Amino acid sequence: MTLFELNNIVQQALKLTLDDSYWVDAEVSEARLASNGHFYVEFTQSDTFGRGMVAKARGTMWRATYARLMPRFEQATGERLRAGMKVRVEVQVVFHELYGYSLNIIDIDPAFTLGDMAQRRREILRQLEADGIIEDNRSLPLPALLQRIAVVSSATAAGYGDFCKQLTSNSEHLAFDLRLFPAVMQGQHVEQSVMAALQEVCADSARWDCVVIIRGGGATSDLADFDSYPLAAAVAQMPLPVIVGIGHERDTTVLDVVAHTALKTPTAVAAFILDHQLAALQRVETAATTVMRAARETMLRERNRFELMARTLPQSFLLRCEREHRRIDGLMQSLPHTVKMRCERERSRLDNVEQGMKRTASTRLQQAAMQLQLLEQRCQALDPQVQLNRGYSLTYHDGRLLRTAAGLHDGDAIATRLADGVLHTVVRQP
Repeated sequence: MTLFELNNIVQQALKLTLDDSYWVDAEVSEARLASNGHFYVEFTQSDTFGRGMVAKARGTMWRATYARLMPRFEQATGERLRAGMKVRVEVQVVFHELYGYSLNIIDIDPAFTLGDMAQRRREILRQLEADGIIEDNRSLPLPALLQRIAVVSSATAAGYGDFCKQLTSNSEHLAFDLRLFPAVMQGQHVEQSVMAALQEVCADSARWDCVVIIRGGGATSDLADFDSYPLAAAVAQMPLPVIVGIGHERDTTVLDVVAHTALKTPTAVAAFILDHQLAALQRVETAATTVMRAARETMLRERNRFELMARTLPQSFLLRCEREHRRIDGLMQSLPHTVKMRCERERSRLDNVEQGMKRTASTRLQQAAMQLQLLEQRCQALDPQVQLNRGYSLTYHDGRLLRTAAGLHDGDAIATRLADGVLHTVVRQP
């Protein structure tokens, strides 16, 4: 038996054994539209715990079927059939002698995919809430002025151009400092690109008042790229308020939920910022009007006060002069008596000082006399003659007073002083 014959037997056995079609739930791991109009996918299934793949199969949607099914699917789900999407498809099992086992897609259930997409969004939001960050950006206060704006968008996006034009050409001539942080806004690199742009903004966050993430002109199906937990967490934890305008009227992404302000289009974001600035301008103008009115009232009040002072000043001056004259007259009248009283007080104080000085001098003289007497007695007690009179003597050798016998030799002459004279002796060793 040849390989072709064996494969043909397998093909016939499958045709006899299997039903015409089956509804299958699977995840799309690869999806591509060929130039000939056929659509090729690869279906996979992971185990219950998501630890590994348990099944895989190739799928084909022929050109006519693709043209019939895809518009209906995209209209219902708002997305193209792409990798990472869970689908429920009706397939025919095919075994070809040359190409082997594959599945021909003949129908698709958009409701199943919509449910999975909604479930995925709910899971992301539950995770953000469990992490305690879902309200972080929305709780940031919006600055009084939104003038320095970091824009995360694609430089070629029509929405970015509309946004800039609407801000810079406003009728109130409000000025804005705009800087583009380029990012991919559709396709598989959206998450990585937008997060990189947000990190660049964070590195210089003090320079900006807010962050704007806008996307315009893209397909509605590309909105699913913004349903990403890492991207949503990055937006939620931005230190600046984030304003997003990435969808259309009927579409909501996870980013819309976690951002500070979510609007539908880039032009709506521009209108929001302009309204915010106009409200701030109105507050400033109102404050300026209030200040000017208060200043005018204060100037009028002060002018009236000065005029009143000018009218009353001569009379006030005369009254003040009269008071001062009376005060001086009173001082002149009381001055002799005051001087006399002051002189008497000073004379009394000097008498007291003189008496005190006399008492102090007498006391100090008595103390000094007693101290001299004590010193005299002490000097008399220490007089050598007194000690000699008591029977003591002083012995000298070569004119020096001897205190010990050490150092004397046989034949040395010594002198001994007594109370009534001096004895001269010679040392003799026994």
